[in-house]
Amino acid sequence: MLKVKHVTKYYGDFCAVNDLSFEVASGEIFGLLGVNGAGKTTTFRMIMGLLEPTKGEITLNGKPIDYSVTDTIGFLTEERSLLTKLTVKEQALFYGALKSMTEDQILKRLDELLERFEILDYKDKKIKELSKGNQQKVQFIMAILNDPKLLILDEPFSGLDPFNVELFKKEIIDMSKRGSMIIFSSHRMEHVELFCKKIVIILRGTPVLEGYLSDIKRDYRKKNILIKGDITKKELMKIKGVYDVIEKPEELEVKIDSLEVASNVFKEVSKHKNITKFSVEEPSLNEIFVAKVGEAYEK
Repeated sequence: MLKVKHVTKYYGDFCAVNDLSFEVASGEIFGLLGVNGAGKTTTFRMIMGLLEPTKGEITLNGKPIDYSVTDTIGFLTEERSLLTKLTVKEQALFYGALKSMTEDQILKRLDELLERFEILDYKDKKIKELSKGNQQKVQFIMAILNDPKLLILDEPFSGLDPFNVELFKKEIIDMSKRGSMIIFSSHRMEHVELFCKKIVIILRGTPVLEGYLSDIKRDYRKKNILIKGDITKKELMKIKGVYDVIEKPEELEVKIDSLEVASNVFKEVSKHKNITKFSVEEPSLNEIFVAKVGEAYEK
């Protein structure tokens, strides 16, 4: 269990992280979200023991994080952190040695991962000779080379096509099933929704929304209704409680103030004979993120 308890970090007079608390259990994928400059990177560095909190504490399985436990942590940074003049094999030997792995352990694990990510032929190629997508694969492999018990993923799908996103997704889920604690951060909210049951959103280092994603969606009053048929945007916008209607290629997305408005929309829609779809949906995490961060900025 990773526990972050009332952690605050100051750089001089600037507060980068303010009273942040969360827990990540074994086998859990946790979402740490925020706009650029929100304090995510500082939080990651404190979790890895690279920075000391000004206040609060961070423990991994009940122990403070120091060099005795960092070998069990993996980190994929948003920025490329590969040594591009090295071959993939040389990069792995360097990274693995930093995690106290033997050469035999490194090479065996490397071959397994290169094969799993379908780049075994690139083992002796220099990093700079690889495409951006394959460099991202190598960077991910380096982050999980030591089969970490705690894995931090910052924008892991950057530069990947949909096929390779699926490869990453499968590996992340498999690691969680094997008991790894995973912190997932991305600006792509649809990616967060693929994995995370619990999230915290931070703004200027301060939590503005946290909890189980299912509870957050349920408690968020605004909902969406998807309608396919012969009703028009103009007709829907006249209904009290409807604040927007988005015209999509094959359907209308009706945005309502609360679930109670859905019955009024249904009454109006029922007057039309050619309605083939009427579905009340939870809002996307992206909508909630934009709304909550926007509210916090206005305060």
